Amino acid sequence: MSTDQFASVADCIARLDTADYLIDPDAATVTYLATRMEKPLLVEGPAGVGKTELARALSRALDRELVRLQCYEGLDEAKALYEWEYAKQLLYTQILRDKIGEAVGDAATLAEAVERIAVQDDVFFSDRFLLPRPLLKAILSEKPVVLLIDEIDKGDAEFEAFLLEMLGDYQVTVPELGTLTARTRPVTVLTSNAQRELSDALRRRCLHLHLDFPCAERERDIIRRRVPEASAELARQVAHAMAKLRTLGLRKLPSISESIDWARALVLLNAETLDPAVVSETLSLVLKYEGDVRKGRESLHALLN
Repeated sequence: MSTDQFASVADCIARLDTADYLIDPDAATVTYLATRMEKPLLVEGPAGVGKTELARALSRALDRELVRLQCYEGLDEAKALYEWEYAKQLLYTQILRDKIGEAVGDAATLAEAVERIAVQDDVFFSDRFLLPRPLLKAILSEKPVVLLIDEIDKGDAEFEAFLLEMLGDYQVTVPELGTLTARTRPVTVLTSNAQRELSDALRRRCLHLHLDFPCAERERDIIRRRVPEASAELARQVAHAMAKLRTLGLRKLPSISESIDWARALVLLNAETLDPAVVSETLSLVLKYEGDVRKGRESLHALLN
């Protein structure tokens, strides 16, 4: 079995663990199947539950380069797939001005001269002048990569439709060059925070995985893994407090990465356990709105019990 493939679900869990990503068996089963069936993996769930981190961990676990496309409103094919290097084309045109002059010098008419130049289109619209963006980079890569299409729900529906050829057949079409098929099929992860409903066509092409915030015990283990300097008791208390915070109806729920940052900050402050004073002083590290911080301070007793 190649090292850039998982041999089994157990192997997937173990290698992601080595890459510092703790995954439960259900999620590991879907992830394993997506990689072996060469199907894109659509990961949905609240912001901050580790969707993007799963792609990063797959890159480390499979020893593949991570190619990331960050989606946003207005993203189009040119920014996602490729661009022509017009400045380079212009420079070559200037350098080859004499050769171009020779080619059209004896043309009888302007139309004939244009036709002769048109014959040379392939020279200027070739790989030499092609600037690959993330999708084409993944398609053209000689080595298998992990392709992360992050926050697909922030892209437009038109861009989502454009992705269907890529996700279904791992090929893209460049009008001047034709259809380009993946040299090696990337492990493809799409993430969505469900800001926009995705199309059935996109969902059909993917295996689906929903991630939610972990239970307090798993979050404690994540904190211990990422902040080994934190004591077991401090990690337990931070995970417990974060679970309570997420039930307060906050404007923005604190993410797993913010749990890690909080634990790291508490270690720097030499805090061995949580107490009302230290929680009140550091809540702004994990809560990003003043109203949320106020709610947290009003619930200090619940957070610590």
